[in-house]
Amino acid sequence: MYIEDDLIQLSSLQHYVFCPRQCALAYIEQIWVENRLTAEGRIMHDKVHEEGSESRGSVRIERALTLRSLRLGLSGMADVVEFHRQADGSWQPFPVEYKRGKPKPDDSDKVQLCAQAMCLEEMLEAAIPAGAIFYGKTRRRLDVAFDDALRLKTEDIAQKTHELIESGLTPKAAYSAKCDSCSLFEICLPKTIEKQRSVEDYLKHALDD
Repeated sequence: MYIEDDLIQLSSLQHYVFCPRQCALAYIEQIWVENRLTAEGRIMHDKVHEEGSESRGSVRIERALTLRSLRLGLSGMADVVEFHRQADGSWQPFPVEYKRGKPKPDDSDKVQLCAQAMCLEEMLEAAIPAGAIFYGKTRRRLDVAFDDALRLKTEDIAQKTHELIESGLTPKAAYSAKCDSCSLFEICLPKTIEKQRSVEDYLKHALDD
């Protein structure tokens, strides 16, 4: 169990899955730069949060709901949590995360959503089997089941993100295709750093010889 002072931002998990170095730059070095993609995402989130609460038949919708888990050491905000009325009169929570783009090849968005669900479960003492991610580019929801595998991965990522942030150390850069869309590309300079490291390796081997 964590204490309040040890909580990290829930969104940091999504950054860690995408790139531990990006996570460290944002949450250790406190560096963040917006590009067109991140600005569009921020605007989408702002619009969702501003719409407030509402009811639609047997569904109650809460927006910008504050979340916390002392077990996982997380705090943050859910874009939307739908509460569906059940036959017995109870309300089933169903978190919905909004993303500007389209489904990603990695599990970064799913881990973030699962972490939101696990926070809600701890706060509400309720089981949450599923949620959804709404992607702005496709204008469709992707249903996400919070199965054992995703829950275990989310717990593992939460622990690793804590360890990274607590270490205060930023991992070295390693270029891949996804770097091109990162808003921190010009600060991270993964291609330049890789070239520098290759020269250092060459000189080291040359001296050894």
